[in-house]
Formats: sequence, structure tokens, C-alpha cells
Amino acid sequence: MTVEMQAFDELDEATAQQLLLGCAAVPRWAAALVAARPYADPAALVARAEELAAGWTGAEVVQALADHPRIGERHPGTGDAARHSAGEQAGIAAGDSDVAARLAAGNRAYEERFDRIFLVRAAGRSAEEVLDLLEQRLTHDPLTELAVTAGQLREIAVRRVRGLVS
Repeated sequence: MTVEMQAFDELDEATAQQLLLGCAAVPRWAAALVAARPYADPAALVARAEELAAGWTGAEVVQALADHPRIGERHPGTGDAARHSAGEQAGIAAGDSDVAARLAAGNRAYEERFDRIFLVRAAGRSAEEVLDLLEQRLTHDPLTELAVTAGQLREIAVRRVRGLVS
């Protein structure tokens, strides 16, 4: 769903927050973005979204992961986050059964190592590229990997906000 910038600025608070929570399930971030309205243009909203996302805590990142499916799987919901996820993971539908099996095994290994799902900006990446990143990130220590995960979540959120308003 794309809305005009002026229409976004005029939405009631709850509706605007719901739209932003579909970009990233970080309530403090969504509330701050809504509170900063009106925005001069979409670029101003995107810039503020990036700025505020830089301050996400580790706990907020982990909480937001609950609204993301495993790489290669469908989002279980039907809302904005599910719609975003389906489009972003379109290139991950591995036709190669070996790649699909390696992604599934990598997801399991990642979850065992870090106790959360593997998150990567999948939009514009092939299944093979995502698999390479997954295997590389399995070598990280927990603090490094949390920082990388936070960066990927920010990329996803900002990309979604960019597509939200026109």
C-alpha cells in the first residue's frame, strides 16, 4: 500500500502507527515517526526513519524479528508485514533443491547458535547470495551478529518506509 505524503500526515495516529509497524515492529520507532508529522516530503520521512532506527536497542531488534519469517518461508500473517515479506523474498524461492536444503539447514544452525531467526535484506538477492551471507554470518560472535542483524532490519524497514509514501 502506498499513500500520498499529505494523506499519511493526515492519518489518525493509530492508523499511521500500524502502517509503520508493518515496516518494522518497533513500537517506539513507529510512535516517534508519527509524532514528528507533518513531513515536508517522502525523503524527510525516510531520513527520520533512518535516524530513529539507528537508536534501536538489541531488545527492540530481537522483538521485531518476531514479525519476520525464516528466509525461504512465508510470513504467517495477512497484514502489511506479510505483504512486504512476500515481495522481498520473491527471489529466494530456490528452484535448486540443494540450495533450498542448505538454506533450511543454515536457518536451523543459525537459530541454534544465536537463538533467533536469521534476518537478511532479501530484496534484490538470489537464494545463493542469501545462502552465502548466512554461511558467512554463522562465523560471527553473538555481539557482532546482533549488530549485523540490526543493520539488516534497518535496511528492510527503511526500504519499506520508502515504498510506503509517495
